[in-house]
Amino acid sequence: MGNRLTQIATRTGDAGTTGLGNNQRVSKNSLRIHALGDVDELNSHIGLLLCERVPADVRELLVEVQHQLFNLGGELSIPGYELLKAEAVLALDEALAHHNAALPRLQEFILPAGTRAAAQAHVCRTVARRAERVVVALGNEEAINDAPRQYLNRLSDLMFVLARVLNRMDGGDDVYWKSERLAQRNATE
Repeated sequence: MGNRLTQIATRTGDAGTTGLGNNQRVSKNSLRIHALGDVDELNSHIGLLLCERVPADVRELLVEVQHQLFNLGGELSIPGYELLKAEAVLALDEALAHHNAALPRLQEFILPAGTRAAAQAHVCRTVARRAERVVVALGNEEAINDAPRQYLNRLSDLMFVLARVLNRMDGGDDVYWKSERLAQRNATE
């Protein structure tokens, strides 16, 4: 692994390249760097979500997710290296099952709205989806492990579920899309 930064303004990227963890220099516009940036942005949005009031078990889960996203970023920064383990994906599956079990079935599509914490969870969901798309694109060009792609896929699902959990925290509910289908169904009931 490359040296950790001891200063931030190194000026080594002024020509449009950046260093990977294996000391290789690549374009700042490479898919690998886009993937790293999207994962970093996702982690920052989760940090912002953690500024909100959330249940203790959700807070603990999200802090662990932040650590795993650092592992994912580390793996992306060193081609051929594995830092994100299959157990991290399994932990998201378990969290999904746990939180989904407490939620009612969806009646219709929901809007990314409600409480500020829920809306921020939806932002995390969309950034996770973007990061996943870039990781898939990177995997189409270079060999990468399965865990980063799988982790981002599960994480985006989890953020959707957590948005629903957070909207119910103080007795609220999902914000449903006012679709014609739902209006017709409600009119016949």
